[in-house]
Amino acid sequence: MQRYFIELSYNGTAYHGWQIQPNGISVQETLEKALGCMLRHPCSIVGAGRTDTGVHAKQMFAHFDSESPIGDTDSLVNRLNAYLPKDIVVHRIFEVAGDLHARFSATRRTYEYHVCTCKDAFVEDYCLRVKPDTDFEAMNEAAAMLLQFTDFTSFSKLHTDVKTNNCKIYRADWRQFAPNHWIFTISADRFLRNMVRAIVGTLLEVGSHRMAPQNIVQVIEAKNRCSAGTSVPAKALFLTKVEYKELP
Repeated sequence: MQRYFIELSYNGTAYHGWQIQPNGISVQETLEKALGCMLRHPCSIVGAGRTDTGVHAKQMFAHFDSESPIGDTDSLVNRLNAYLPKDIVVHRIFEVAGDLHARFSATRRTYEYHVCTCKDAFVEDYCLRVKPDTDFEAMNEAAAMLLQFTDFTSFSKLHTDVKTNNCKIYRADWRQFAPNHWIFTISADRFLRNMVRAIVGTLLEVGSHRMAPQNIVQVIEAKNRCSAGTSVPAKALFLTKVEYKELP
C-alpha cells in the first residue's frame, strides 16, 4: 500500500462538517466519492481534523492509501477539481511515508475567527457582526491567559469521545485586519469540538464588558461548559493552517 496526502480547501457553508454523517452531506463523503470515481475503486480518506457544520478550511490535509502507485498526481488533481463542486478545491496530491498520518502526525493547527463592527454586504456571509464599541484590548488581555492552561473542558462540547480535554495553545490574539474588520487567531497542538467558537463567545463577553478579562481564569478552572460563553456562529470560522514536522 502506498500512502498519499491531499492538500485541499473548502467553503463549509453547504456541508455538515468534514466527517461523514448519517443524515447530511459532508466534505469527506464528497471527496471520497470523487476520488473513488477517479481511481475506479472505493477509497477511504482520513482528515487532519473534524471541522464542524458550516466551518471553512483554507488549508486542510487528508491521507488515503492506494494499492498501486499513482503515476501522474497533477493529472489526478485536475480531474478531481473538474469533478468536485466549486466549493471544494484540491491543491495537490503527493506521496508520503506509510506511517505519516493526516490527523495524528499533525503538530499544530491554526484557526481564524472573523468579526466586523459595521454592516458590510461583502463580508456578511463570513463574518460575525459585533457592536462598534467592542473592547478588543480587553479581549486580548483575556486571550493571553489561555496560554497558561492546558485543560479546556469549559470550552468543549459535551459528551464527546475524546480521552482528554488537554490542549497546548501557542497563540491566541485579536488583530485589526481592516478599519471595521477584526480577526481572532488561535494555534494549538489540537482542538476540542466547538472549542474555538466557545472561546470566541466567551471573549466577546469580555469585549462587551459583561465579564472582566481576569474572570476567564475562573471559567477555565471551573471545567464546566456552562461557565463559558455561548458558542458563536460557524460561518466566520476558518481552519487556516495544519503543520507537520516533515512534508514534501
